[in-house]
Order: sequence, then C-alpha cells, then structure tokens
Amino acid sequence: MLIDTHCHIHDANYPLEASGVLERAALNDVGTMICVGTSVDESIRAVEFAKGYNNIFSSVGTHPHYADSLYDSLNNDINWQDPSIVAVGEIGLDYFYNHTMKNAQISALEWQIDLALRRNLPIIFHVREAFDDFWPVFDNFHGIRGVIHCFTDNPANARASLERNLMIGVGGFCTFVKDEKQKQMFVDLSLNNILLETDAPYLTPVPFRGKVNEPAFVMDIAKYLATIKNISVEEIGDLTTTNAKKLFKLEK
Repeated sequence: MLIDTHCHIHDANYPLEASGVLERAALNDVGTMICVGTSVDESIRAVEFAKGYNNIFSSVGTHPHYADSLYDSLNNDINWQDPSIVAVGEIGLDYFYNHTMKNAQISALEWQIDLALRRNLPIIFHVREAFDDFWPVFDNFHGIRGVIHCFTDNPANARASLERNLMIGVGGFCTFVKDEKQKQMFVDLSLNNILLETDAPYLTPVPFRGKVNEPAFVMDIAKYLATIKNISVEEIGDLTTTNAKKLFKLEK
C-alpha cells in the first residue's frame, strides 16, 4: 500500500467529493494520507477531517504565505492530544511569490520549528527559491526530523537536505520536469530518503495534467519512479511506505 504524505483534500476549497477521492485512492493501492494544514483554520480543519478515518492523519502549521497571521495561536487553538496529528507543517520560506515579507516568514518559521521540537514532532517544510536563507535558520536548531516537501530545486540543495538527514518529498513535478539536471536528480535520489506525495489539488502528474490532483495519483508517481530507476513499483512502495511510517509514526 502506498502513502500520500502530503495532500489538501480537507481544504474548504478542494473541488472533489471526499467519498470519491478515498474510493479511487483505495482502488489505486493508496491506503494512507496525511492532510496538511496551511493556516490555523485549515490546520484545525485537517485535524477534524482526519478524525473520521483510521487511515488519514493530519499536520498542522502556517504556510509562509500566511506568515503575518496569528501563527502562534496554533499552540492554543489546536488539540495537540488528537492522535491524528503526526507533524508540524507545512512551514518554511517562499520567495517565489513573496506574499509576506521575508523577515515575517523567517520569524514564523523559527517559532514553528521551536514548537515542533517542543512537541517532539517531525516537520513538513515548504521551501521555494529560499534555501540561502532557509539553511542558516535550520542549522540554528538541533534534532529536527522532517521532509522538504514537493522538492523542485537543484541537486546541490537535494544533497544539502540529505546531509541534514531530511527526507525528500517527491510528487507529480518529477513526471513533467524538463531540466535535465533535475531529471537526473530524481534518478539519483536514494529510495531510503524519498517520500511520495501529491500536494493535491496541485502539481498533477502525467498522464493527468490539467485535472485536479488527488491521492490516487500517487500510484502514477510511483510508476514513474519505478521506470526511471528500473525497479518494480512494489519496491518503490515498500521503501517509501517504510520511510513514511518511520518519520511520521502513523498509528492512531
């Protein structure tokens, strides 16, 4: 069974019905999903959504787009005893869109890393065109466990991630990337350091480009990786599922 370690099917604006999404996921051997928060409200929604299913977990955090919001209310507004919560995230830095000031993004990131460490939870990081500022912040802390979600950067930052014992989140991007160095990067990534994810509804993989992304499409990401690595889909599934269970401790 495959695991979608990052999706937003709980979001208020997600356009597909949950029942159909979960049915199609099961038909494609995607047995577990993590619903990831991007704001305090959507984090609460993720936790509530996950309560209804034994195979759905949640992550809570404030995305850098909302770094100027009351992210510190996470500490009091979230029921941290809920067994569905397996991570803090997605948190990080996004200099591609720059919806919030860089200093606000860094402050929010630092506060939420500290929150995760105090609660002994792994972190789901969002980093886009911001690694030069991200690594100094990361390196100021000790004992971080986590994943660089939706990795779309260069081989050097992939190596830097692995040197810090972080996982690499591989999603639909790998199936349509055009840059040859990035293509080779996905070929070279060790399966011991990969998590599968969709980021649904975003970044739909080939052959479903143009459609709303959903957890069922994890299978297509796994098939693509199996092809470029010349191994079986079953091996991809076994190793990435083991990685996800180890990082997130997926038990309710």
